[in-house]
Amino acid sequence: MSDELIFFTNPQSRGRIVRWMLEELGQPYRTELLDYASSMKAPEFLAINPMGKVPAIRHGDTVVTEAGAICAYLADAFPQAGLAPPLGDKRRGPYFRWMFFTAGPLEAAITDKSLGLEVPPERRPMVGYGCYEDAINGAESALKAGDYLLGDQFSAADVYFGSAIGFFLQFASLEPRPAFVAYAERLQARPAAVRARQIDDALIPAEPQPEPA
Repeated sequence: MSDELIFFTNPQSRGRIVRWMLEELGQPYRTELLDYASSMKAPEFLAINPMGKVPAIRHGDTVVTEAGAICAYLADAFPQAGLAPPLGDKRRGPYFRWMFFTAGPLEAAITDKSLGLEVPPERRPMVGYGCYEDAINGAESALKAGDYLLGDQFSAADVYFGSAIGFFLQFASLEPRPAFVAYAERLQARPAAVRARQIDDALIPAEPQPEPA
């Protein structure tokens, strides 16, 4: 099929975010499982993502990498799922705001902190997230709209932002503020999120894999 949707992933990767997004869409897709030691660095996959990392999708002739970009693309490619505000909707601004906030300031701030890196106060203007506290306070402010980032409407931005919040809470990289915990629990209870976890958990090999490169 010219518009076949192919999902390249590993069950122990950020591909779990895209799996959840695909389950929310309810569209048929084919999964291609890759391993860190060989197929992820093979020429066939490097032609799709030269970085040799998952997730990635191919939808017809279109290739998309990066979990946030994939979520945004799929929401627009399948508008019938209602996972992105349409053009002209005032909620489209916050939708993109928090999608890109997750990929930029939030992940960078938490990753740096996890690595023991601290931005000196005089260097904060050079850093996109400023400082860790600013990024975390910004993330908490996103949850004031309601149950979801867009108030009462669940969207692809919740898939991406919510996946990050849930992951960072799970590994104690993010302080468990009540707003974060309640939001993560609410999202993890969604039927599509439960299905996605079950699918990926069943695909995790019994033998441990090498650490991602």
